[in-house]
Amino acid sequence: MVKDRARNIHNLEMKNGHNLCKLVNTLYEKSSFYKSKFDEIGLHPEDIKGVEDLHRLPFTEKGDLRHNYPLGMQVAPEDEIVRIHSSSGTTGKPVLIPYTKGDVDNWTIMMARCMEMVGITSGDRLQITPGYGLWTAGTGFQAGAEYIGAMALPIGPGNTEQQLKFMVDLKTTVLIGTSSYGLLLAEEAEKRGLLGDVSLRIGILGSERWGEKMRARIESLFGMKTFDIYGLTEIYGPGIAIDCPSHSGLHYWNDHFIFEIIDPLTGGPVENGNKGELVITTLTKEGMPLLRYRTRDITRILPARCSCGSAYPMIDRIIGRSDDMIKVKGVQVYPADIEQIITTLSDISSEYLIKIDRQGGRENITLEVERNQRAKSTNNTLAVLLQEEIKKKIGISFSVRVVEFGSLPRSQKKTKRIIDSRELQ
Repeated sequence: MVKDRARNIHNLEMKNGHNLCKLVNTLYEKSSFYKSKFDEIGLHPEDIKGVEDLHRLPFTEKGDLRHNYPLGMQVAPEDEIVRIHSSSGTTGKPVLIPYTKGDVDNWTIMMARCMEMVGITSGDRLQITPGYGLWTAGTGFQAGAEYIGAMALPIGPGNTEQQLKFMVDLKTTVLIGTSSYGLLLAEEAEKRGLLGDVSLRIGILGSERWGEKMRARIESLFGMKTFDIYGLTEIYGPGIAIDCPSHSGLHYWNDHFIFEIIDPLTGGPVENGNKGELVITTLTKEGMPLLRYRTRDITRILPARCSCGSAYPMIDRIIGRSDDMIKVKGVQVYPADIEQIITTLSDISSEYLIKIDRQGGRENITLEVERNQRAKSTNNTLAVLLQEEIKKKIGISFSVRVVEFGSLPRSQKKTKRIIDSRELQ
């Protein structure tokens, strides 16, 4: 079994420094891409003495992976590669990630750590709704479940009718999926009068940004505790960080990764505890290790130790992506800014849609939100209240349209929150 033991921080830093130096040497010797990067800036592996020299190393970006399609950044020998996964992106060339057996084993252990951290045991039944195949999520969750001896129900995506039938008939105790699909399933179960027949106690939800209001609604309907999980295909897949019962942040596995936060515009470091773009260096990955990979995800490293007792450090929940940030009328807005305001209004549900267009050279931004099922205020009253809160807390004026509960689309995958048509006009 995987145990979360307290470790000596100094020894771990020394080990990570050693692993970083080893990684730099490996990349210089075996990766033409990284050797070229190092040569461009006049850097030699001997210049890197430990983690304190991390800032001297070049960044890696998703465009680099696409440019080296299909497997130009693979480091391990061909006969050691046992699996290929691909990112779920829909634009440009796909990103293919090669895995060695060691990579698969490490990822499995990370997934098992995630499950044990949220209280999953060998007596649980996990209903896995994310996709299988080239996408990492389904395969990763199944491997972690089997490692700890839990029962995996590999249903995969879609087919809500079958999902609910299996959930009831097989007495599923753990739901795995996106938060959007978790909400859809919960609302469908409510419509069909099935909530009393559901045995769920834990939900692990991820793959997209989701807020506390959505968490509260899913938990209240299904009667379970939910946990946010983080990951990306380029860095194994889901399971590199997870929420814990204290909900203080997402614990990440610092024996496998170095996390750092940078200013997304300048690439420079931010002050400790400030928000910025998450950059990840893989210390133990064999097939395609990555050096200072820019995730584009916005978060911060939390300096305090978690009250849950775990020695693993934490990042804050992801508030958005640097490339998802909306700039309207000179003001930067993240979807999380809107979610935070919506959370304070009890008569508004968790669902929203932001629409941006340009008319006559003027930018317009409209926020559509759903009224709560038990809301007593009128739609106009709620719209005015929300407008005032947005103006006060964000500093720009939104048009607000309040619609009836259930009017906005639900998704079996990730919910699209922003429609920006300015480039089309």
